[in-house]
Amino acid sequence: MTADEKRLAEIASEHGFSRDAVETARAALRQGGGRMAQFSHADFGGMAQWSRGGMSMVGAMFDSGLKARFDAMMAELASLSDPATAMPKHAEPIAAASSESHNESAWTKTFGAPSSSGSQNGMRYAYFPDVRRLVVERGDERTIYDTGDYEISGVSQQQMAQGRLQFHSRSGDVDLSALSQVDDEAS
Repeated sequence: MTADEKRLAEIASEHGFSRDAVETARAALRQGGGRMAQFSHADFGGMAQWSRGGMSMVGAMFDSGLKARFDAMMAELASLSDPATAMPKHAEPIAAASSESHNESAWTKTFGAPSSSGSQNGMRYAYFPDVRRLVVERGDERTIYDTGDYEISGVSQQQMAQGRLQFHSRSGDVDLSALSQVDDEAS
């Protein structure tokens, strides 16, 4: 067993998760450049999200003990991240197509690095606090929103045909329909 494998086993034991769960979380964290992760594992109640700075969600939403253990584990995994092996901040999730990677790279050229991004059920989003922009893609359709004074920290998606998105901010939840669309990416 390598030192890295041993450390992952220790983290799993320390936080009460399976080693497979910790390895899944670490792989997602590497995909997020050591700053964020989105993935699914039964140990976390299904879908889980984490980003440096305090945003986290587990599938078992009302299990505060699980969320606390998850937060602690993710913070420890992030502290282990080796910047030399972590993927760039604009890297795509594993299942994404290469054309989407090009699109997100274009986002970063226009807006800088996102503080939060993710994808699920054919939708992708990225939040750029410095320019107060939220980019949402559904298939080939890209929409850019002005977030105003909202500081987006996460997202939830209602599981219905329309796939309604709701974003979380310090001042409460924000439905996507409440934000103003912006026509020009550079505005």
